[in-house]
Amino acid sequence: MFVTFEGLDGSGKSTQAELLRDALEAEGREVVLTREPGGTELGEKVRGLLLDGVEVSPWAEAMLFAAARAELVERVIEPALQRGADVICDRYVDSSLAYQGIARGLGVERVLELNLQAIRGLLPDRTILLLLDPDRSAERAGETDRIEREGGDFRRRVDAAYRDLAEMFPRRILQADGSQPPDQLAKLIRGQLRDLS
Repeated sequence: MFVTFEGLDGSGKSTQAELLRDALEAEGREVVLTREPGGTELGEKVRGLLLDGVEVSPWAEAMLFAAARAELVERVIEPALQRGADVICDRYVDSSLAYQGIARGLGVERVLELNLQAIRGLLPDRTILLLLDPDRSAERAGETDRIEREGGDFRRRVDAAYRDLAEMFPRRILQADGSQPPDQLAKLIRGQLRDLS
């Protein structure tokens, strides 16, 4: 199965991705855990440009994310799925739809079209959206990168964007309360994914 985790920085995505990997590996499954942007040599360089670098125009930002994603699909995700491994990704296409498509106003359809070309149509089986109050997520995450330093208004727009995406794609995007204790949340997520495994 191919599962992605989405949400604001500080929502617990990375923690839950690691807990799911651990649970699946305990069942004897091969699991590939990766992240976006990143996961490949090119992806990590793009990550540095996007998160630590200079200001980037919205379309350039969207295209850099899509380029890193294309490389990740080609080099990591697709080969892992073809050999029967489970893939867990900390962020994927929905991040671009939320941040660039909605919060930056580029349009969901336009950003989705760009990304579908980059990933050759490979969407996750399920996306776990961890919802957390934007102010609480900011406390947890701090101002860790260029995008997070954009402040509370932008963070609230991204939160609203993710909620809109969950309504647009209700069969794929599962919403979960990111304020729950991590172990309890992990158990709920595992239960939601039982039908895939």
